[in-house]
Amino acid sequence: MNAARSHVYWNGTFAQCELSSIVSQQLPGALDGVLSQMGNLQPVTDDLAPFLWLDQKYYLADDILVKSDRMSMAHSVEVRPPFLDHRIVEFAATLPADLKILGSRQKIVLKELMKRKLPPSIVNRGKIGFDIPAHEWLRGPLLELLEETLEFGLAEYGQLFCQDGIENLKKRHLQRRVNVGYHLWGLLILFLWMKKWKVKI
Repeated sequence: MNAARSHVYWNGTFAQCELSSIVSQQLPGALDGVLSQMGNLQPVTDDLAPFLWLDQKYYLADDILVKSDRMSMAHSVEVRPPFLDHRIVEFAATLPADLKILGSRQKIVLKELMKRKLPPSIVNRGKIGFDIPAHEWLRGPLLELLEETLEFGLAEYGQLFCQDGIENLKKRHLQRRVNVGYHLWGLLILFLWMKKWKVKI
């Protein structure tokens, strides 16, 4: 798996070999079109820039900001992400990679700027993600829902989805041989959506 595909895999995008094992028909290669855009960017000075661009264009807009907006609006809170001011984004894009990530350290320039203004407990704190614990939910409290939904999906749409491949994926996840909670979450949501809207194939 190349670097671009590896980058999107951790977020729940199926590898081609996995996709071939769970789907019986050839699907449109939408991901290829997205990843090909990375090669069409203006010349950059480091290997990090295309991945940051990809995250800004897709992961940020379609995932992180959606979550922020939904959770803040659910509690009548108006959120403003100041680091997304276009002047800051454009400036950050000009910085070399080692001012962003250096080994396991992240947000280098930001932490250097703030180390005299914030206590060490904040500046040196590890990164806290904005993810749901999908891996553990689908091994525990949501396992029954997952199994019922996969059973429905395979019974209703067995001409498109491969039971052996999906069952093997679930089994490997439950045995902790792999962490594919985001992938199984995607299948769970897809089947629930298809069930709700009575999708016909």
